Amino acid sequence: MTRQLGKKKVRLALALLLVPAALLTSKVTASASDAVEVRTDAGVLRGEVSGETRVFNGVPYAAPPVKDLRWKAPQPVKPWTGVRDATQYRSACPQQDNQEAPGGSTTEDCLYLNVTTPAKASAKPRPVVVWVPGGGFFMGAGSNYGAAKLATRGDAVVVTVNYRLGIFGFFGYPGLSGSGTYGIQDQQAALRWVQRNARSFGGDPRNVTLAGESAGGMSTCAQLTSPTSVGLFSKAIMQSGSCAFSWAANSQYPGQAADSFWVPESRVRQNGVEWAAASKDKLKCRPGQAMLDCLRAADPAVLTAETMQFTQVAYGGTATLPLSPAKALKAGLFHRVPVLSGNNHDEATPWLTAFNGGKITDADYPRLVKDMVGAKRAPAVLREYPRAKYASAAEAWATVTTDRIWSCTQVASDQQAARKVPVYAYEFADKHSPLSQAGQGAAHATELPYLFALGGWDAPLTPAQQRLSDQMVDYWTAFARTGNPNGPDSPHWAPVKRGDVNGLSLAPSDQGGVKKVNLTAEHHCDFWN
Repeated sequence: MTRQLGKKKVRLALALLLVPAALLTSKVTASASDAVEVRTDAGVLRGEVSGETRVFNGVPYAAPPVKDLRWKAPQPVKPWTGVRDATQYRSACPQQDNQEAPGGSTTEDCLYLNVTTPAKASAKPRPVVVWVPGGGFFMGAGSNYGAAKLATRGDAVVVTVNYRLGIFGFFGYPGLSGSGTYGIQDQQAALRWVQRNARSFGGDPRNVTLAGESAGGMSTCAQLTSPTSVGLFSKAIMQSGSCAFSWAANSQYPGQAADSFWVPESRVRQNGVEWAAASKDKLKCRPGQAMLDCLRAADPAVLTAETMQFTQVAYGGTATLPLSPAKALKAGLFHRVPVLSGNNHDEATPWLTAFNGGKITDADYPRLVKDMVGAKRAPAVLREYPRAKYASAAEAWATVTTDRIWSCTQVASDQQAARKVPVYAYEFADKHSPLSQAGQGAAHATELPYLFALGGWDAPLTPAQQRLSDQMVDYWTAFARTGNPNGPDSPHWAPVKRGDVNGLSLAPSDQGGVKKVNLTAEHHCDFWN
């Protein structure tokens, strides 16, 4: 059962980041840079000035989680003497070959972060944005998110982080304290590092925004509900990932069971027991050796090969996540900080290829709906989403799954949070993003080049797209600065009120521009609720 579930998650997670490899591997080299030094609580760092920014890369925020520290809470960094070089990125956390980490990684010494600040001095501390990468909890690296746009135009300090992934971050086993939450604990260790060191980089530790996309957005919502993250951030941004995120049966690929990324710790531990028992030969356990000793001594390459068996976050076993984030948010058990939250208009289109390569016929459509919701509910879904309303059966199916899996789970989290705090909802709607694939529109992750240089490369934007990028950076960083995204040069963004979730549609001027949108109505969320 564990192996079958792992294979299904591979298919799900491979679509969680849609960045072409060329964007992620093409690096920009600064034409001129000057060394700069900053003292942190562990020692002096030497970074560099590049263009209009200061950058400090490969900064350790926790001790290497190796040997006896594998599957333990992150531990303090050992202070160093002299000046430590911070001009190079460090390794991504262990993961298989993917677009964010070509060739993959088996290096467990990976708990590093990167800091980007404006090069010019500021008379007052700047807001700090801490970015958690997406990647299905099994891939991703902070080094892939060049933050010069946010830092310079937004006048902010931006921190991008690595955290333990897959089997290293979310493994569970009897006797392992914190089973299934090590990656979440790493994120908190990075936030604590920011609290201790933000001032050294010109940032304000009292004004920290936690942000992320996909698994990074879900991580942000997890931190929003974690008792052990209290006081570590004062605002939250969730892009295409929320506390309520879940998927229905057969909705992203055939044979899929309904589930979410939040599971009880007992389930995570049981998965660990089943996997370890079936993997003794691979792990090369010695006769009579305790399984935990064998696991901690195992070759990281062997574990990395199995990493996608463990991409769900545990709740209920530790203080980190005593409740499912979905349940905690619904119950009002979350930190009272402003929230900016949204999706992309066509999130689910990349998953179409799982269904006959994306060749979905008119006859296929009602069958797919039936497989997803059952025979009893299928007629209601087909009445709500009649095939004749859409250009193709594939578009109809993509709309159904976008609404059920992505948009309405985000809307639900927005409604729940808005009972207690200001929430600003949005939808990214540029159907021709540089990351958009043919026919997929504003798909999952296509908003990222409007905020970051991916893999060190600024994606080419049309003048209208560049204006949208500027507006988004302005909104995001105004929110980071004040908790309110509004500024003088962009359409007004009103917070969510009771009832329907209204927000902004973010599109270039040649596609309607930035305008108001009723997200509840557009995505049929009353129907799904």
